[in-house]
Amino acid sequence: MNPPKIVHHGAGQGVTGSCHQFWMDDETSVLIDCGQFQGQEADEVGDRLGLDFSITGIKALVVTHVHIDHVGRIPNLLAAGFDGPILCSEPSAKLLPIVLEDAFHLAIGDDAHELERYLSIVEQRLIALPYNHWFTLHDDGATTCQVRLQSAGHVLGAAYVELELGQANLESRRIVFSGDLGAAHSPILPDLVPPERADLLILESTYGDRLHEDRTHREERLRAAIERALADGGAVLIPSFSIGRTQELLYELEDIIHEQMQRAVAPEREEPTSTAHDRPDVDWPQLPIILDSPLASRFTDTYKALQGYWDEDALERLKAGRKPLSFKQLITVDSHDEHMRIVEHLNDTARPAIVIAGNGMCSGGRIVNYLKALLGDARHNVVFVGYQGKGTPGRDIQTHGPEGGFVVLDGERIDIKAGIESVGGYSAHADQADLLDFVLRMKEWPKEIRLVHGEAQAKSSLAHEIERRYQEADKNVLITGLPS
Repeated sequence: MNPPKIVHHGAGQGVTGSCHQFWMDDETSVLIDCGQFQGQEADEVGDRLGLDFSITGIKALVVTHVHIDHVGRIPNLLAAGFDGPILCSEPSAKLLPIVLEDAFHLAIGDDAHELERYLSIVEQRLIALPYNHWFTLHDDGATTCQVRLQSAGHVLGAAYVELELGQANLESRRIVFSGDLGAAHSPILPDLVPPERADLLILESTYGDRLHEDRTHREERLRAAIERALADGGAVLIPSFSIGRTQELLYELEDIIHEQMQRAVAPEREEPTSTAHDRPDVDWPQLPIILDSPLASRFTDTYKALQGYWDEDALERLKAGRKPLSFKQLITVDSHDEHMRIVEHLNDTARPAIVIAGNGMCSGGRIVNYLKALLGDARHNVVFVGYQGKGTPGRDIQTHGPEGGFVVLDGERIDIKAGIESVGGYSAHADQADLLDFVLRMKEWPKEIRLVHGEAQAKSSLAHEIERRYQEADKNVLITGLPS
């Protein structure tokens, strides 16, 4: 039996621009994701949105999740003449048009008529698949191919893709594309369950060479970091991405407030530790929490509308009358004028508040205005809850802030006097242990694993650990996709 033909048009050797073409037969293929290149990889390819492959014979596009590095080239795919369906999970079908609205702006500019036309095309093409439901992609009598999506736990709606390929007189083959897998213990989202089997597994390896900081106690670390920051008497700025990270932060902040209110009613609930008496006196129930990102607000509203996909803990909070993503202290900011008024107010008064604003690496968005106004004041603090990429303003602030350095924002040098702190454990990606768990919990271990979506070191380290586990179990595996 010939191995299935798969060509990677992005994320084969890097971590952005995810795009994989799977041939169901000699003439017909399906595309798994069509993402935008970002950062250094965008510089290397020269065009972060361009297509360098023919769309002839591509029957459908399957979207694993709505992050821009997995869907950002969809406008260009449509412009190139792709006229097939776009398949994704039911939550992703609600989130994708919001993400693509920004992507279309990049691809076609500010033409409102064209923007509306393209968004209408996307919504007409979308086929929302329930999880764990087989859908026939191709059946010409000689070859059949079915697709099934399963929850991947990365962001709301994220899925890994199972393809069942059948050919006349041959045994069927199961090919699994992992997409981006989520880490365990993620708020709101159920933990992922691996497939029963895969003849070939296309596995992401983003964090294949490392283990994340403990996630089970990250809410406590977040609370402690914020309380230390508020002791300085000013605002706390949290740069955050609009989808996933922002909703997790709101969920955990609501829980912190809820716990503080419970302890105020029943002080004996306070844990008898020496550190409890050393905490700064923060009036959490009266502390303004400002979500200053129209895009994040739209995603949060969609998350609330999709409560049927939340995990058991989140649903229990709803049943108890709590509002994890829309609590009383939450202030959402939409207009630019309102945004600038809040920036000026915090600059003038240094009023204690928590501000969550995009983007997560401080390379654009409304967080930049806050940073320009408040970084030079020692009363304020910045708390990072996500990875800061090399060469980004966020990395510069994180690196040089504690030593009294500076950062350049919008061409302006800003001396950093504000406090800087980082809280780990917020990656939405599976780490090495999670990736190994995904493979080893299958009832039938894959005979071939192709590593994608990772740097060379991450791939090599993950491959070594997979091979070691297979050897211990006296099993064989072929690992491909490694750097040459």
